[in-house]
Amino acid sequence: MPAPLNILHMHSSFNLGGKEARAVQLMNAFGDRARHTIVSGMPDQYSARDAIAKGVAYEIAQNPPPLTGKPSVGRYETIAKYMRRFDLVLSYNWGAIDAVMAKRVFAKGMPPIVHHEDGFNADEAMRLKPQRAIYRRMAFPAAHAVVVPSMTLEWVATNIWKQSAPRLRRIPNGIDTALYARKPDPKAIPGFIRKPGEVIVGALAGLREVKNLPALVRAAAGCSARVRLVIVGEGPERARIEMAARSLDMQDKVLLPGFLPDPHRYVGLFDIMALSSLSEQFPISVVEAMAAGVPIAAVPAGDIPHMVSEENRPYITTNSGEVEMRDAIQALAADAGLRAAVGKANRARAVADYDQKAMIAAYARLYDDALGRAGALSG
Repeated sequence: MPAPLNILHMHSSFNLGGKEARAVQLMNAFGDRARHTIVSGMPDQYSARDAIAKGVAYEIAQNPPPLTGKPSVGRYETIAKYMRRFDLVLSYNWGAIDAVMAKRVFAKGMPPIVHHEDGFNADEAMRLKPQRAIYRRMAFPAAHAVVVPSMTLEWVATNIWKQSAPRLRRIPNGIDTALYARKPDPKAIPGFIRKPGEVIVGALAGLREVKNLPALVRAAAGCSARVRLVIVGEGPERARIEMAARSLDMQDKVLLPGFLPDPHRYVGLFDIMALSSLSEQFPISVVEAMAAGVPIAAVPAGDIPHMVSEENRPYITTNSGEVEMRDAIQALAADAGLRAAVGKANRARAVADYDQKAMIAAYARLYDDALGRAGALSG
């Protein structure tokens, strides 16, 4: 058997979110064909490693190169020296773009690099920064490919970053939809006990500013239905979310259990999945809820309006306002039969279009192509 490939993952953060969940999903799928080294641009943000399957060889980088800081030839050289020991480098989002630039500046002896763009933080949620677009245009020629999951990002990459085929690839996110057909575990969420008559509104998100979760608390508080909000995730916005709940006397109706692995064990406990983000592209949490037969109430960020079933589209708002979000949640909360019908349609759409097999195969072929080794990961 060939020796495992050495793959370096350069992340802006490795706390569990959409891009991290997909990266772990692929690591698990590649099994013993690869060993992985993980770098986070934000120190100590490595909670996504809890989802890596037992037996998958990985390590958290010790003394990794600096992914943040002012552009400098010296910093690029440090990054490049580190990258040269690997067979393949995978970089993720703006926070790791300097890995691509390091190869642009120091190309000799460098392994292939594939860059992934999954969306934007709060500082670009409403308007893209022109200087970042220029920087990306300068860096991306060093990448074997730039991968995006959504039609929205594909448009940005084509028209703003000036990328085109064959470098630009769109690979939609996918999940193991069969897992979500199983009955959820009522004990999977610590502290969660369903009370009679409650409608459970769930959210899966890193607790970051761009997710706009205090607005979701306010929207839920405005519902006339007996709503309880469960937000699964961890991050720096926890205090602001808790403050919003206290200010609305919602502290006993908002549960923040922190990060929880294996969402297939608990997503089906939600009656409604809600998203209030200022910026999304192709959120895996939407696919997970759809696969579990849960209706979605969400803002129209990224590809969300195109992802959900036709039956669910009336509950995707026309803007990011809290009033429309409240009304979408309320409409679903008030009608159990409607929730069941929309959830059934979502489940069918997820199974047909978003199963992980196609996604894993597409990434394996892309990485094999970058390596110049047919069947290295796809065999």
